[in-house]
Amino acid sequence: MKTSLEVTAEPLPQDLALLGGSLSAFNDADVGGSGRKSLAVFVRDESGAIVAGISGYTAWGWLYVQWLWVDEGLRGRGVAAGMLDAAEREAIARGCHGAWIDTFNPTAEKVYERQGYKPFGELPDFPVGRRRVFLQKRLA
Repeated sequence: MKTSLEVTAEPLPQDLALLGGSLSAFNDADVGGSGRKSLAVFVRDESGAIVAGISGYTAWGWLYVQWLWVDEGLRGRGVAAGMLDAAEREAIARGCHGAWIDTFNPTAEKVYERQGYKPFGELPDFPVGRRRVFLQKRLA
């Protein structure tokens, strides 16, 4: 079989879908089905606009929080903690035993640590001058 190598900044959606599906099939055969399921938590204002939210997924018994955002006007009011609690309760209901999240924001890191997350790794200078820290938490 002859092959060629392609580098692109604009991959086609169907190419990414093939890549994701192929890797999932490999992993499922290797370690069993992940049971991957999206999980989102939203906070809305009185008009229904999203003012805070979490997006992530559960898989292989873990909750991964990919994105957590709180509107600047709501920061410091426990909104992130409330959303994390809600996501963790849902993850436990789905059979998860752990959760993980990463950040390069020192303030966010402190919020996560107050919620019981413990650092388990980091990448220095990601971005330059900061460190990306990875945190985990055991779920009850």
